[in-house]
Amino acid sequence: MSDKNTEIYEVIKEHLVGRGIDAGQITMEADLAKNVGLDSLDVTELTLALEEHFSVEIPDEELEGLVTVKDAVDLVAAKAAVGA
Repeated sequence: MSDKNTEIYEVIKEHLVGRGIDAGQITMEADLAKNVGLDSLDVTELTLALEEHFSVEIPDEELEGLVTVKDAVDLVAAKAAVGA
């Protein structure tokens, strides 16, 4: 995992642990809904935190494809790389 991806993963993990989710559940392969227990509001809050932290914009339609923590990391990494 690249340094940027590691940084994004750590921000996601910190946010989710801050919301009361067990750190052991938060792996790159974890399903955001099934393993981590996020609902659509939780995903929106996580997205807002990532947008603010990394100065990116993630349109709602792109959130529909997020299934795993890795999907979220990859999306933010791609957005950060192009400065979106």
